[in-house]
Amino acid sequence: MIESENQDYNELIKGIWRDNPVFVQVLGMCPMLAVTNSAINAIAMGMATLFVLVGSSFLVATFKKWIPKQIRISCFIIIIATFVTVADYTLLALIPTVHKELGAFIPLIVANCMILGRQEAFASKNTVRLAVMDALGMSAGFVFALFTLGAVREILGSGSLFGVDLFGGAFEPWIIMILPPGGFLTLGLILFFFNWVTHRREIFLERVAEAERSGS
Repeated sequence: MIESENQDYNELIKGIWRDNPVFVQVLGMCPMLAVTNSAINAIAMGMATLFVLVGSSFLVATFKKWIPKQIRISCFIIIIATFVTVADYTLLALIPTVHKELGAFIPLIVANCMILGRQEAFASKNTVRLAVMDALGMSAGFVFALFTLGAVREILGSGSLFGVDLFGGAFEPWIIMILPPGGFLTLGLILFFFNWVTHRREIFLERVAEAERSGS
C-alpha cells in the first residue's frame, strides 16, 4: 500500500520539476510563447491543456486493451480532439474574451506533442490510476511554466498582473515583453535559472552522499 502511494506521488511530482514538460523536456513551445503575454491567458491555456491531458489519459488507459496497435495513434488523436472540442466550447461559453485572445491555439492543443507523447509513452502502458497521476503532474508542470512566463511578461510589459495595476502611472512598461521577442528572452532567462537550480541541487546531493560515505 505504501509502495503504491509512493509510486503515485512520484508520478504526480515528476512533471512539476524533474521532468517538467517545458523547462526540462522543452515541449509545447508554440502555446508557451504565443499566449503568455498575460497571466490570465496563460492560466486559461494551462487549464484547458490540463483538462485535455487528464481526460485523454484516463480514456486511453481505460480502453488500451481494446485499441488496435495498428491504429493506436489515430485513436489517441480522436480521443484528444474530443476533449479539445469540449474545452474549446467551454471557454467560448464561459470566458469569450479570453477565448478570442487565445484564438486558434485552443484547437491546436490536438497537435501538442506533450499530450500525444504521454498517451503513447505512458497512458497506453500503465494503469488508469498511474496514467491520471502522470497526467496531473505533467499538466501541473505545464500550468506552472505558462503562469511563470505569463506573469513575468505581464508585470514587466504592462505593469499589471491579472489586469490589476501594480505600479501606478509612473511605471514605464517594457513593451517588448508582451511582443514575441520578449517571450523568447523571458523563456531563455527562466530556462537558465531552472537549469542553474537543478545543477546546484545535484552538486548538493553529491556532497551529501560523499559526506555520508566518508562518515561511514
